[in-house]
Amino acid sequence: MSLYRDAAVVLRTYKLGEADRITVLLTRTAGKVRAVAKGVRKTRSKFGSRLEPGSYIDAQLHEGKGELDIVTQAESVEFFPQIRTDLARLSRASALLEAVDQLTLDREPNRRLFEMLVGGLRIIDEQNPPLVIGAFFLKLLAAEGVAPVLDGCIECQSDEGPFVWAVDAGGVRCRACGSGRAVSDDALSVSRAVLGGGLRTALELPDSPVVHEVEDFAARSLEAHLERRLRSLHLLTDS
Repeated sequence: MSLYRDAAVVLRTYKLGEADRITVLLTRTAGKVRAVAKGVRKTRSKFGSRLEPGSYIDAQLHEGKGELDIVTQAESVEFFPQIRTDLARLSRASALLEAVDQLTLDREPNRRLFEMLVGGLRIIDEQNPPLVIGAFFLKLLAAEGVAPVLDGCIECQSDEGPFVWAVDAGGVRCRACGSGRAVSDDALSVSRAVLGGGLRTALELPDSPVVHEVEDFAARSLEAHLERRLRSLHLLTDS
């Protein structure tokens, strides 16, 4: 077995046997990796606390013969202390982690996605802006090459509104081309800004119905792409 090191974010974990844990990591260079962390559920484990979901670590791993590698060392790179102690931040971080986990395939490198996730967690920890989930999901769709079409009707390409959200079609459509959920001009402008270079300004917006409208559209669009519901997101909205 070969030994390698990589920066990684812990996406999720689950138990294995009496003392071990399988850790799902998004690494900077190797993509998504599943690895066994031996003995981390014991109280005297050296690095168990560094392998919690949302941790940004420098990991040393042995490449396994099958699907699972083995974590041999884990050093903290960024601790994200506020995410660990604030339920609202933790809930938002969990939505980001689950979305990335569901979107990625094992061992397919995606450095851009890794940097996006680290940046998203950093923003939640430092600022926790209301639009962070909606903006992250829209950027995630764009990174996948399936950004929603917002500049005009996805059916007839007309830029004359009013428009409706058309999650089923992947954007907005004019009322002449079909039905959908009404979209406000402000929500459409914010969504366009997120995808068009105005992310920083969008993240400065206070909590408002517009922010919730954008988040709802972004979440439903991502779930349509994934063809599944994001459990952590619905726990957040139902709480």
